[in-house]
Amino acid sequence: MGRAGLNRKTALATLTLTLAAEAPDLDIIGRLWGRATGFEHHRGFTHSFLGVPLDAVVVVAFVYLVWRLRDRKTKDPNLPPRWGVLFLYACLGGLSHILLDFTNNYGVRPFWPFSEKWYSWDIVFIVEPIMLGLLFLGLILPWLGSLIDKEIGARRRGPRGRVAATLALLGVVLMWGVRDYEHRRAVNALEARDYDGVDPLRVSAYPTIVDPFHWYGVVETPAFFALARVDSLSPEVDPEGRMQYRYKPEETPVTLAAKKSYAGRAFLDWAQYPIAEAEVLEGAEQGYIVHFQDLRYGEVPSVVRGDDDNDRRSVLGVAVKLDKNLRVVGDVYGTRARPVIVPDPGPR
Repeated sequence: MGRAGLNRKTALATLTLTLAAEAPDLDIIGRLWGRATGFEHHRGFTHSFLGVPLDAVVVVAFVYLVWRLRDRKTKDPNLPPRWGVLFLYACLGGLSHILLDFTNNYGVRPFWPFSEKWYSWDIVFIVEPIMLGLLFLGLILPWLGSLIDKEIGARRRGPRGRVAATLALLGVVLMWGVRDYEHRRAVNALEARDYDGVDPLRVSAYPTIVDPFHWYGVVETPAFFALARVDSLSPEVDPEGRMQYRYKPEETPVTLAAKKSYAGRAFLDWAQYPIAEAEVLEGAEQGYIVHFQDLRYGEVPSVVRGDDDNDRRSVLGVAVKLDKNLRVVGDVYGTRARPVIVPDPGPR
């Protein structure tokens, strides 16, 4: 955004935009109070419309401090910093962060603290190589152009890279348009059929990495969830005939107790298709571990699971340990062979 033209309006524009675009992830400090606390507050206040101006104030104050420590020096002495404009740029950078997080299938809570509802566009994967490639080219091509200019002795006029940066941003918008169109086709295909003779209550299509034409579909019915690949080009549901059914586990006093824990409440507030399954602990431990999983990431555990193929824990899941009296002992992280028990912190 800086190279596309904003760096021609005021000094320190690119620095301010860069820091502001990263500032919402300051919520990572929530992990200092434990993983469950970090999970609950991830993409919370700093990722909200109310938090953006406060993030901007912090960023502009930091940039001002750096500017003063550098004796008010900038690259172009004829272009002074305009602090009101830089504050607006910082807000723009923060909003760009919220937009990018909204496009993927994790989601954001932009209206926090007035509403805890999560919103997600579900059109790109959490890490999107195509978008990263477009932005990388937007940065590297002007640099290559500068090498050519040096060879031929051409003189530079003003900041470099405006055309490349603008084309990169337009390429990202175009990619979003294609993915949104294919996403709608995938969702419509999931809604247009029944599953084992049952009409769906709701459906969702989640992106796969790189490929904009194949989606991971989750369908909820009164008794079960159906998980299937979707080809949005056809469009066709389960073209390979590998649909899976996950029946909804029976609600028990064990799962209800786990859902009332701090980690359980935080997970259920975020999850779109949650499943809670109880594991009975034998021997000296005597108790239960309740595993929480969000089926929109049903394919992730197959990539990150440990040696035990039955290990139901995933990177984006959580487990809660209870004693035999259904009192919460703590949250469970790691593999079955090497579990880490973190005491439940209670609400914050």
